[in-house]
Amino acid sequence: MKKKVDERILYSPLPPLYTVALLGLITLHQNSGQFRTRTCGTVKVQLHDTPQSTEKMSEGIEVEVDPAPPGLEHEHHTLLSPECLRFVAELTIAFQPEADKILRLRKLRKVQLDLSGDLPGFSEASAHVRDADWRVSPVPPRLRCRHVDIGDLSPCDTERFLQALQSPAQGIQVDFDDGNCPTYHNQIKGIYNVYNAVRNHFQNCPPISQAPVLMLRPRAWNMVEHCMMVNGKEVPGPLFDFGLLMFHNGQLLFQNQSGPFFYLSKIESYLEARLWNRIFNWTEDKLALPYGCIKATVLIENILATFEMEEILYELRDHSAGLNCGIWDYSASFVNKFGHRPEFVLPDRSKYVNMEKHFLKTYMDLLVQTCHRRGALATGGMVALLLPENKDSAIYSSVLNMVTRLKLLEIKAGVDGFMVYDMGLIEPMQQLFCDNTQGNSHLHDGFTVTPQDLLTMPAGGVTLFGLKYNISVGILFIEAWLTGRGHFFYRGQVEDSATAEISRSQVWQWIHHQVRLEDDGRMVTRLFVRSLAQGIVGDLKDTIRCQNARDEQRLHTATSMFLEVVEKSDFPEFLTTYLNLDHTFLSSQSQHQRTNQRGQLKHKL
Repeated sequence: MKKKVDERILYSPLPPLYTVALLGLITLHQNSGQFRTRTCGTVKVQLHDTPQSTEKMSEGIEVEVDPAPPGLEHEHHTLLSPECLRFVAELTIAFQPEADKILRLRKLRKVQLDLSGDLPGFSEASAHVRDADWRVSPVPPRLRCRHVDIGDLSPCDTERFLQALQSPAQGIQVDFDDGNCPTYHNQIKGIYNVYNAVRNHFQNCPPISQAPVLMLRPRAWNMVEHCMMVNGKEVPGPLFDFGLLMFHNGQLLFQNQSGPFFYLSKIESYLEARLWNRIFNWTEDKLALPYGCIKATVLIENILATFEMEEILYELRDHSAGLNCGIWDYSASFVNKFGHRPEFVLPDRSKYVNMEKHFLKTYMDLLVQTCHRRGALATGGMVALLLPENKDSAIYSSVLNMVTRLKLLEIKAGVDGFMVYDMGLIEPMQQLFCDNTQGNSHLHDGFTVTPQDLLTMPAGGVTLFGLKYNISVGILFIEAWLTGRGHFFYRGQVEDSATAEISRSQVWQWIHHQVRLEDDGRMVTRLFVRSLAQGIVGDLKDTIRCQNARDEQRLHTATSMFLEVVEKSDFPEFLTTYLNLDHTFLSSQSQHQRTNQRGQLKHKL
């Protein structure tokens, strides 16, 4: 007979060094305050309290917001209303301290693993959670059958967003993270497009209650919003995205039985799931929504989170929509956490890394088993391959057959759904589900996974093709960011921050360990990578269709930035964080904004 979890127990599946740092994390109270007037550039944020609410507030709250991106003045004014700014500010004050501690704890855990040489495992400290009899709350009807969702959909791309709303897909990953470049323009435009979709403002689109369900994916905790500050600190990116999305759309989505539903990116531990659960509770209370109506799917994109999947589900048990498994962010996390160790050198991903390899297949099987044991949904990753336009061509059949074979493996493993980028794959993959989902998955109660299963790297070497491919993807991703795009197309598939992460991670690791090419024995060194990158630039000019000297200069800038990242002694944790804080990227995005501010200043004078 399985025992019930004692709610009073505060478990910690972490090493002692990591656990000590948690003492200040357990209880963080929200500060209240009165908003003050603040001039930010040319936008004056004036938030008035009623006399009654002013009396209750003991200290001031200052909010700074950048002016509207050029051409988005109406959208900016609609979204960043005084009431919404108050909500986001209070949300930030309530949870930013805990979010900051979460990020510091990540660093502490990494240092502890580096210094001790230890490896993660299934903690005895939280065994009572894994052994107990509990299940997550049932999901709403609209989440129960989502065989095929559209992935990597950056909602600032209005045309693609409308195509997705009109498609036969069961869901849409509305992506403010991996597939999106988080410029102020893109965030405002994307959130406003969601605002319009929820209100049925788009012509020729079904009402939100009948359209594919919106699975909203805010940025991860490693990202900040540069264009809004609360009490002198930049707002965490996920709180900005989540706050605006919930304030404007939460009630309407719930009334239409279509949400609010979310994806949570780059979670590394149950503590981070606990933080999100508290955010959901706070938000439901603030917006007078029923407890548990917010549902979230956690993307298991980090090797450390794999050992805490049950604990993560438990923390979100009243708000859980399940777990999701992918391949490239997850694989890159091995380099992030253990990249300096020789036994964790990851072979060429273009030849030796796929979901059929034991360490990835075991991870997917464990995720499916964990979810189904707890009554949660288990979803697979996104198909990045693109179908050619000519349906009668041999290459079209080849791509479709390849996608079918790979996704059939996931269906047989027991996943409840997965994503595609190419909307032409929606109906073939839905049919594949219908034809192959009779009976239960192959998993059974005797299925067990050991840490060794999850931590053993596949055999294989490094090829010249794989090295050049990784260099190309890394450069092209940075070039895309410098133009405000979060994904791009290359060699017949879509590439985003996940593939950019694994690409730059492998190049960094191969330089660091001085691996040799299996082609001819040449050693991968800093100078060798530089020479390859310079040679690749010529081909990439054709790929991005350089039109002028400015385009060429941007490509050379992206190449220099890529080399800077892969040549560093210490591994930068996230490429997107590195870029989001980089002067070159910020300058490229602020040029038009500064021009707009000067125009407004002249107008005010």
